[in-house]
Amino acid sequence: MKKSVLIFAAILMMAGFQLNVMAQTSASRTTAAGAKLLLPMGLTQTSALHFGTMYVAIPADSGTCTLTTAGDREFSALLFGSSVGTPKSNAAYNVTGTQNCTYLLTVPSTITVTETVGSTATMIISALTVLFNGGTERSAVAATSTLTAGGTDSFIIGGKLTVKPNQLPGIYAGTFNVTVDYN
Repeated sequence: MKKSVLIFAAILMMAGFQLNVMAQTSASRTTAAGAKLLLPMGLTQTSALHFGTMYVAIPADSGTCTLTTAGDREFSALLFGSSVGTPKSNAAYNVTGTQNCTYLLTVPSTITVTETVGSTATMIISALTVLFNGGTERSAVAATSTLTAGGTDSFIIGGKLTVKPNQLPGIYAGTFNVTVDYN
């Protein structure tokens, strides 16, 4: 009987050892999980980009008109502003989305405007600048801003219009894409 007890004890010890080995082959850990839910971005235009009315003193001359984000027009060469006709205005926008999120503004590097009375004459708008709500004027190419705690922001756009020598007089118009998207 003593031999049977020893064999039984040995079997129990081996079974206990085997259970310990099996228990050591698995592990568990609590892991974090989550998601970020964004509201769709909204973009509303409140005014269009328009350089107003201007004229050249000598038709063969050229020049530029820069419309700053402060709404000022700066002229070069023999190009001058006029108060007749359509007034100058910066393109202005309101943005909505998820509070405190950063977003990217995308605009083209140049905009072409074409004479509207059947001509193919064009002028180029370049050097686009942007001023986000309460910020500093900077290049509009790949500019970023952050939505407020209320999920809003606003910005205005300016740029530089180039008038070529012997530019055909008329009314020039065009369009350009403005895109905002979360970073």
